[in-house]
Amino acid sequence: MRVVVLSDTHSPRFWKGCPPRVAQLLDGCDAILHAGDVCRAETLDELAQFAPVHVVRGNNDGADVAAWGAPDTLELELAGLRVAMIHDSGPRPGRPARLRRHFPDAELVVFGHSHIPTDETHDDLRIFNPGSPTDKRRQPTGTVGELDIRAGRLVTARTVSVS
Repeated sequence: MRVVVLSDTHSPRFWKGCPPRVAQLLDGCDAILHAGDVCRAETLDELAQFAPVHVVRGNNDGADVAAWGAPDTLELELAGLRVAMIHDSGPRPGRPARLRRHFPDAELVVFGHSHIPTDETHDDLRIFNPGSPTDKRRQPTGTVGELDIRAGRLVTARTVSVS
């Protein structure tokens, strides 16, 4: 299962429409995870044209994104892998332990908010932030994530530069 992971698209301020490089990555993917700060439900409609979208609500998301189906946290299974999602994982110090307490059964936690790509493993928990494809802040490029999940295992997770 190939999963594309996005966060912090901040439409329409930064995401005017799906950037071509992001669309290339989305083409043929099996699922999309969006870790919040979508800012407009229309962006989720656009993403859903590529694959099923699982999304959590970010601090900049309003009622329309919540009504689209974005809870504050989400736990799901993808190809047998237990995945949890949250927008704001809190400060870096103590993050792995905090996420483990919040999601005791998760094998992978996807989050956003910082716009800083993160891929770390702590004991049996992988934490992953794809960064932002459109609002790179202090990062050299905009980024998204790509996961390869097979038979309940996260085979690969990578951050992909898209700008």
